Amino acid sequence: MTSRITCVVPAPVEVHPSTDSFRITEATRVRITDDTATVGHYLAETLGLTTGSTGEITLSRQSTAPADGYQLTVTNTAITLRANTETGLFMAVQTLRQLVSDEGIVDGGEILDYPRFAHRGAMLDVSRHFFTVDEVKRFIDQIVQYKINVLHLHLTDDQGWRLEITNWPKLTTIGGATQVGGGPGGFYTQQEFRELVAYATSRHITLIPEIDIPGHVNAALVAYPELTCDGVAPPLFTTTGTATGFSSLCTDKEITYQFIDDVLREVAALTPGPYLHIGTDEAHATPEEGYAKFIRRALDMVQRYGKQAIGWHEILRADPPTGTIPQFWSKADDDPRVAEAAARGHKILLSPANKVYLDMKYTPDSPIGYKWAGYLDVRDVYDWDPGTYLQGVPEEAVIGIEAPLWAEHLKHRGHIDFMAFPRLPAVAELGWSPRETHDWQDFRRRLATHGPRWTAQGIEFYPSTQIPWAV
Repeated sequence: MTSRITCVVPAPVEVHPSTDSFRITEATRVRITDDTATVGHYLAETLGLTTGSTGEITLSRQSTAPADGYQLTVTNTAITLRANTETGLFMAVQTLRQLVSDEGIVDGGEILDYPRFAHRGAMLDVSRHFFTVDEVKRFIDQIVQYKINVLHLHLTDDQGWRLEITNWPKLTTIGGATQVGGGPGGFYTQQEFRELVAYATSRHITLIPEIDIPGHVNAALVAYPELTCDGVAPPLFTTTGTATGFSSLCTDKEITYQFIDDVLREVAALTPGPYLHIGTDEAHATPEEGYAKFIRRALDMVQRYGKQAIGWHEILRADPPTGTIPQFWSKADDDPRVAEAAARGHKILLSPANKVYLDMKYTPDSPIGYKWAGYLDVRDVYDWDPGTYLQGVPEEAVIGIEAPLWAEHLKHRGHIDFMAFPRLPAVAELGWSPRETHDWQDFRRRLATHGPRWTAQGIEFYPSTQIPWAV
């Protein structure tokens, strides 16, 4: 039987299997100290164990691994997790969880591991279809198992505004009242959003809120028609398809900037993480001169409230300062404007649609999803290199990768499962593992062993025929 220590996803930097094994029983204890207590309690809760001042499973904040990396050692008598940071220990726990069999057996050996890229993200669109606090928490617990460390929430779009803004209450009562298909929609109160942020933080995930402006704003315009140039409220928008880029805030009205300032100030106050995402894509209805003026003023606001701006790569049309992070989403592997931005010092976040858009169909037979960026089965998502993909953008200019899951077709949490798994673990491996470990045949072998775990967790994954699933 293959040792579980050789089936870890994402692939560790170094794996050294041994013939030892450790059995976890009800009597096994997790030894914690003051500086390992938080992760130790999480580990004990996850495995159904108790903690104490002694124990066979030990956590230590001393390691030779780089920051956010870890060392994991399993012998016949003990399991030791070592890291210099709490985040590193938490990542070690995610690896240990993969090593435990149904019978509590942990195969022996040693692992040294650390991430390739700082940003390893998933994006969930809660605007087109709304997902509850508990459903987002469930997604957080799914993705953290694969060392994803960023959750980007797409909170606003033409179909719905999903975050309470106290100074503009109709954004949610009117703008959040529906969704794709005309369902009831929904929104997060500020207290609920704080709860999501705290939960993500407890899982060592940075939550990035996105307020998509100046386009994709039909829900806001319905709620506040004074933000349009003619003062007339458009109808609610509840459809999908090719209808994008038709809405825009009026960039010539001062009330628009009062609105944006209020929104960004409140969102920044709710977000302890360093980033605010301001969208900026597909602003076809915004005049070019007005677009650049709007982006510059919005970026000043983001900076004023102590955050770093991320925008879809169209933001580069406004010549933003180098601290701004463009998120590349095109199907092309060549974009001179992005390459020039990298040369000027911008960090680039990669989300090429033909590689990591998780709303694309797996095959022509997939029951849900789009196909405009191509069919993306697991190998299509796995077989590319973020360090060399975009011409003129060297690896050192890449902050990381992020897999967007747009929700036009996602009507319930089972649809999230189906579209994210098994593709999201492939994205996670691209973001975490060193390039020299990249091997499709080995990846599909390792990934195959994870199917039973997903089934046990209730994850309704797509059984891709490219993977020789374990039974």
